Amino acid sequence: MPAPASKWSRAALVLTLYAGLGAAGFVWAALAGHPNVWRFPGRQDPQLLLGTLTGLVVGLGFVFLSRLAVHRFEWARSLHRDLRARLGPLPQSEVVVLAGASSFGEEIFFRGALLPATGIVVSSLVFALLHIGPRLRYLPWTLSSFVAGLVFGQLFVWSGDLTGPVVAHFTVNYLNLGHLRDYELR
Repeated sequence: MPAPASKWSRAALVLTLYAGLGAAGFVWAALAGHPNVWRFPGRQDPQLLLGTLTGLVVGLGFVFLSRLAVHRFEWARSLHRDLRARLGPLPQSEVVVLAGASSFGEEIFFRGALLPATGIVVSSLVFALLHIGPRLRYLPWTLSSFVAGLVFGQLFVWSGDLTGPVVAHFTVNYLNLGHLRDYELR
């Protein structure tokens, strides 16, 4: 049965890559004198519950805009078809692994470590560059990733805690990966 081995090989690769990204974030932050990447430097009053709920609302908002883009714009439909073809079959367990690993790894690195060192704009720009599509016509996806980076970064600064951005990021990735898996566009 080669399919399950392939599935777990991809999941293991994703876990390894994002664990490495998260570890790089921990090391960077520690070297910068900020060993707790989960808290915004200097904040003693994190808004954990409100930040988490705001993260969920923000994530659902981005999912809504993603679905709207797929409905209204050819570039978004084309990206949906291309990503669906590249990812192939996605079992639910793999959707959870991909969404969870990318959310934790990217948020620890980009918001927890990079943002305090470089600011919201630079960390969001670097985040967007990680989300360059396979073709130039997918530049709107990169731009939307930049906006997401700005919003997730502001949520981190405002709440003082990384939980809200992780929840927002997980919500976007989990629901959008499920949508890619479940909906074949013509």
